Amino acid sequence: MILEERPDGPGAGEDSNRLQDDSSIRKDCDSMLPEQPCQLQNQRARLHQQITKELRMRTGAENLYRATSNTWVRETVALELSFVNSNLQLLKEELAELSSSMDMDQPEGESVTIPMIPLGLKETKELDWATPLKELISEHFEEDGTSYETEIQELEDLRQATRTPSRDEVGLDLLAAYYSQLCFLDARFFSPARSPRLLFHWYDSLTGVPAQQQALAFEKGSVLFNIGALHTQIGARQDCSCTEGTIHATEAFQRAAGAFRLLRENFSHAPSLDMSTASLSMLEQLMVAQAQECIFKGLLLPASDTPDNCPAQLQLAQEAAQVAAEYRLVHRAMAQPPVQDYLPSSWTNLAHVKSEHFCALAHYHAAMALCEGSSDKGEVSRHIFQPSTTCEPQGPTASSIQKMPQHPEERRKLAKAHLKRAILGQEEALRLHTLCRVLRKVDLLQVVVTQALRCSLAKYSELEREDDFFEAVEAPNIQPKTHQAPEVKMPSLSQMKVTDLFHRLGPLSVFSTKNRWRLVGPVHMTRGEGGFGFTLRGDSPVLIAAVVPGGQAESAGLKEGDYIVSVNGRPCKWWKHVEVVAQLRGVGEGGVSLQVVSMLPSPEPRSTGPRRAALLWSQKECGFETAMPARARPWPILGWGRKTKQSKTGCHPDSCTNSNCVTCP
Repeated sequence: MILEERPDGPGAGEDSNRLQDDSSIRKDCDSMLPEQPCQLQNQRARLHQQITKELRMRTGAENLYRATSNTWVRETVALELSFVNSNLQLLKEELAELSSSMDMDQPEGESVTIPMIPLGLKETKELDWATPLKELISEHFEEDGTSYETEIQELEDLRQATRTPSRDEVGLDLLAAYYSQLCFLDARFFSPARSPRLLFHWYDSLTGVPAQQQALAFEKGSVLFNIGALHTQIGARQDCSCTEGTIHATEAFQRAAGAFRLLRENFSHAPSLDMSTASLSMLEQLMVAQAQECIFKGLLLPASDTPDNCPAQLQLAQEAAQVAAEYRLVHRAMAQPPVQDYLPSSWTNLAHVKSEHFCALAHYHAAMALCEGSSDKGEVSRHIFQPSTTCEPQGPTASSIQKMPQHPEERRKLAKAHLKRAILGQEEALRLHTLCRVLRKVDLLQVVVTQALRCSLAKYSELEREDDFFEAVEAPNIQPKTHQAPEVKMPSLSQMKVTDLFHRLGPLSVFSTKNRWRLVGPVHMTRGEGGFGFTLRGDSPVLIAAVVPGGQAESAGLKEGDYIVSVNGRPCKWWKHVEVVAQLRGVGEGGVSLQVVSMLPSPEPRSTGPRRAALLWSQKECGFETAMPARARPWPILGWGRKTKQSKTGCHPDSCTNSNCVTCP
């Protein structure tokens, strides 16, 4: 199912002239942008192809180097290997720089804010679903595979659309719809006994290195990764100059953190570095830190209108210290191996710049509170400079001050000390900014840090006096504390209602590759003295719960445990119990023609040898409960990570205890 983009809203066609003018304005504005998302995606795809080509050349050169014993050939191959490795390094740096140019663009709105770090989407190759699915439907389901060309084409169109989703809710719905279809495909076509012969190709989002697997879990995990990455792009594009923008950005980063946590908790042995446990843990911390930063920006908006509000400035000081502590953890995770080996260095430097920047902001707001506060605010201010029992400090241990200065002169000196630390911190942030070649191109980052430095210098010069010959007071650390901690929110994939594309094959509880059956019939039956001679039970499909010995059903070859799939040539796999009974009761003297499937013992899973360590696989076995129609079934978020009890379809059903069982007369 392909989701179409929602219209702009009611009244979109009321004034065509105005819409044409707006459209022309948008085109003019779009032409001024340096890069469009589709252009960036095309450039990323081109780089991925070049990286793949270089990797193949390196593999061939390595094989030749190991196979030959000729000294001249080995020296030539070694030289070629050094050349290929240099090309690979340049391509990876170009990919990282391209990601940075996309990740650090100016968000919507005219405000000047420090840029965020979203992720680029994982790229993939085109996939041929038609050949393996038609073959599987024909051989296992005993139906004409060519009759499902429409459903297969719809599946391929949906996957193709997910390669370039729009950076909004429509794009998220598109990815969620494809993910839900993968859950249906997993339940119907993929089992240890038999699965379609497919090979899924995905490129690493951070390094561009390709990876491939036959497991559908790799496809699911990559789509889930892109859902988290798209949330980060949506959050980075929000206008944080208004309260609504900060709320939307916070929500987006929280959901991104939830997607990465969900992926980390349900997968192991990922074939690509961006989906490894260390990477996903780092990305989750990064999204939490960026959500905390958006919360701080939301609190900063009303406080900027009242800079003389001492309690508000104190709260901002602690909130900024909390943001700095979060980014300090992120920087520590980015700087540790193996993440530091493949993560763009600009991300690590930006996390370091942000930790210094927000730590300096904490001291700046503490100084503002001391400048504007009065002597009766001493008890209120004291707790931000000493350890708190409710919030563990994440930076250096905060110095404890037993008594806040009451005299204005003492507060002025302490405020100067905090401003001095703020100035030193902003200067350190600017120094780190200039050290990174990629960050030097981000003028917006330099503007934000420079503006904060100028505010600190201006306030410091206001407090400076000619007779300050005494040694300056040492400013204590600010205790990190937040009144609104970010919440890691799992993506709402189960709320996406889609219809199983291969609904015609029948209910998943029976008609899947996990089961085997034999098609019987059509058999013709007439009503005897005791009726048709069987008892029916259940819905979708209706089960023959019991067969009367010597009755018409036994004579026709029907057995207990068979499922009725056709009545008088009409498919009834999805019919309710009452519908089948009504059809049977309404037959005349001519009788009825039935087609059933008899369940066979489940085959033993085909041995594929020891599991390769590079395969991405779920930590739990895959399983589903009895499938309901797609419109009413809420699919689990990670269906491949759940293990549920299923009845053995090869065994006879238990004796009927259902009051809905009906013996057909």
